[in-house]
Amino acid sequence: MNTRDEARQFLMSRRANISPGQAGLAVSGHRRVAGLRRGEVAMLAGVSPEYYAKIERGNLLGVSDSVLEAVARALQLDDAEREHLFDLARAANGGAQSVRRRKPKTWVARESLTRALDVIVNGPAFVRNGRMDILATNALGCAFYDEVFDGPGQGNLARYCFLDERARSFYPDWEAAADVTVAILRTEAGHDPHDKHLHDLVGELSTCSDAFRTRWGAHNVRRHGSGTKNFHHHAVGDLTLTYEGLELTAEPGLSFLIYTAEPGSPSEQQLKLLASLAATETETYPRLPALTDTSTTKD
Repeated sequence: MNTRDEARQFLMSRRANISPGQAGLAVSGHRRVAGLRRGEVAMLAGVSPEYYAKIERGNLLGVSDSVLEAVARALQLDDAEREHLFDLARAANGGAQSVRRRKPKTWVARESLTRALDVIVNGPAFVRNGRMDILATNALGCAFYDEVFDGPGQGNLARYCFLDERARSFYPDWEAAADVTVAILRTEAGHDPHDKHLHDLVGELSTCSDAFRTRWGAHNVRRHGSGTKNFHHHAVGDLTLTYEGLELTAEPGLSFLIYTAEPGSPSEQQLKLLASLAATETETYPRLPALTDTSTTKD
């Protein structure tokens, strides 16, 4: 990822998303753009128009945190967008230099992590990286995401979403799921702009999916910590599940996610049915093998 181009396009897209009225500015006469003008952002941020123009051209070298904060406030960035802006500035200032890595190694979940997954029996639980590769799951997670592993997804949630037609049934609100998926990948690109595997994934999806390519160009980012999602599983039907995402302190860049159903709800009964199927049909829902992941490989 070209950090300068990314910063330019990100800031331009955020500026276009805010109307003068939303920014508390009076509007008079005809405007060529629906969003804010560069000079208006500069005024709101308390910097000169020339300096903001330099920033929006993607030149973040030497821009102070206080100026970045002022720009974030002027553009009304949410927490995920603000974090993304600071990630881009960090990369521009040499904080995300590429590191020579050893050859890819097979990532194997620690025994304690495997036990932590296995003790969760009432909901799907899994570990994924920022590229949305599922690296380890509990038994119910394998049954829940079986289509992700047996088709074009190849164990990757983004590939599944955009390259497997079954995803449009699995996600009843596929459009929203697709938006979130791309926003997570875009956020990861800001965290690690030199991740070749992420570049390859984005290139593959951009080539194969117009829906992905359009969303990637929107430059939306997102934190994925908790919430509620609807699913339609081919074996048990409709599910409404809440999720919690936890960062693995011992392995930066990996997330531990757990889905649960409201006690006494139809979704809880459906999860119990899926768990029963997973327990009796081990050939249909095999445990996930160790996958190749280089996100935590260091020199």
